[in-house]
Amino acid sequence: MNTAAKVKPGKSESLDLAARAELLGKDFAARAEVADETDCFVADNYAALKTSGLVEASVPAELGGGGANIHELAGMLRTLAHHCSSTALAFAMHTHLTAVPSWRWSHQKVAAVEPLLKRIAAEKIFLSTSGGSDWVAGAGKAERVEGGYKITARKVFSSGAPAGSIFMTTAILEEPGQEPMVLHFGIPMNSPNLRIDPVWKTLGMRGTASHDVIIEGHVVPEAAVALKRKANEWHPLFQIIGTIAIPLIYSVYLGVAESARDIAVKLAKKRRSDHHILQLVGQMDSELLGARVAQSYMLDVVAQNTPGAESINQVMMGRRLVAAHAIRTVELAMESAGGAGFYRSQGLERRFRDIQGARYHPMQPGQQAEYAGAMALGIPVDKIF
Repeated sequence: MNTAAKVKPGKSESLDLAARAELLGKDFAARAEVADETDCFVADNYAALKTSGLVEASVPAELGGGGANIHELAGMLRTLAHHCSSTALAFAMHTHLTAVPSWRWSHQKVAAVEPLLKRIAAEKIFLSTSGGSDWVAGAGKAERVEGGYKITARKVFSSGAPAGSIFMTTAILEEPGQEPMVLHFGIPMNSPNLRIDPVWKTLGMRGTASHDVIIEGHVVPEAAVALKRKANEWHPLFQIIGTIAIPLIYSVYLGVAESARDIAVKLAKKRRSDHHILQLVGQMDSELLGARVAQSYMLDVVAQNTPGAESINQVMMGRRLVAAHAIRTVELAMESAGGAGFYRSQGLERRFRDIQGARYHPMQPGQQAEYAGAMALGIPVDKIF
């Protein structure tokens, strides 16, 4: 029976997002293995999300959404990850793309984001973006043409692209005698000048369909450019994005680690207990606690509602710790389970592969350490990303 049918859309005043995610997750878990083995997008799970009330959960209630806060959204993603890592990670991209304009509307009174938020609430549309091409530096080429900009780009790691309605992205405008500028804009995914290159054949997170998105000559009208900023340096908008997005994304990896731990404990109970197994399980739970503490720390930073250079430093330190502890948790889960964990049927080795994705989101350890060191020494960090 499709448990998603039991979930009725509604406002979040009476909605526990994590409980709703748990209910959906039972079906998602049943489909996770197939998506992993076939490299296919978790399309059925996205269809269930569309009618669940979770798509618009972060949109302010005044605009027709659920009005959920970052803690609630993180709990939702963490719960989804227990059941299907790929669904949770792909949906985390939509979630942070929705949470950022929601935060700007609520805390900065930015009216320009209101039409998008209302559309998400009314139409239940999914937003997509590139995890590898749209960080601080931006990527792609923008050429000035009559009335706007012609865009040419290849955008990598575009999670959930097959289900996206709007592709939120950037391109770099370089003109003689002027500093390079990064333009921010959205492109309809059904644009004839946009296509998906299905290259996502990977170690883990296979169901995210994080394919390359190719943009070939789409013209963005001048009025549709949401922001122009200097290239190759932090901007206040990106400080908001980094502060909010990273804790949401890494809540997924915490959920993956927690589910791996639970599988490992069940399998370890079937083994003959000895000091070695006890130590492995104890180390595993200790590492998991480290990941939980770091994730909680990041969410506390977001709750301060003061995005800036310092919040980026704090969040990125937390991101590094969640990644390190979560990866180590799953490594120890594999050892604690013994040979049984090596079988794909147990679901543990899939989580071992999926958790490796925690290594690759910004800021990676080198840049993060340099940023933290510069902050400690009072050195400018505007070009460290």
